[in-house]
Amino acid sequence: NNIFVEEVFCGGRRCFTRLKTQLEDEFPGDLEITGESTPSTSGWFEVEVNGKLVHSKKEGSGFVDNEQKMATLVDAIDKVLGK
Repeated sequence: NNIFVEEVFCGGRRCFTRLKTQLEDEFPGDLEITGESTPSTSGWFEVEVNGKLVHSKKEGSGFVDNEQKMATLVDAIDKVLGK
């Protein structure tokens, strides 16, 4: 079961790469993950699954920078996947 996760962010690739690795470990073989830089917009860190926004720094969720935020994101992805 492949899903598409789009992460739109501003800043270094490090945040995207770290999250990509964590999600690939959590959902081995289930994700197609792409990133898009937003050089003209500051402060974005968005994660979409199948077109549904599941995490947004702009809307107050911040970066996925601790275990609680990662667990919340994994739960949101599970819901989109119907798990």
